[in-house]
Amino acid sequence: MRLDRIRTIFVHSVFAAAVSMAAAPAFAQTPYDGLWSVTIVTKTGSCEASARYPLTVTDGKVSAAGADVSGSVGREGNVRVSISGAHANGQLSGNSGSGKWNGASGGIPCSGRWEASRQ
Repeated sequence: MRLDRIRTIFVHSVFAAAVSMAAAPAFAQTPYDGLWSVTIVTKTGSCEASARYPLTVTDGKVSAAGADVSGSVGREGNVRVSISGAHANGQLSGNSGSGKWNGASGGIPCSGRWEASRQ
């Protein structure tokens, strides 16, 4: 009798857990989540001529290991990012994107363009 009761409680617990997992929302994901390689090219000013950064988009938030990066990518691909005091905006579409950035080096304004490709 006691074994039947334990078995019943176990079966109900497993069933309840399965139902709650099925009802739980899936992790949010945006169409642009993933690893991106971003190349930044300076057009004006004395900033570094070009640089390449691996950036990660997770749930629409932009990050990079060991870097001061914040920003977002909207569901339609609109990009707004700050990297070490520089600001960038632009557009992603499919597996690529581009835009403009501006910042400063030694107090002297710099600006340019960026291009990204999904890895």
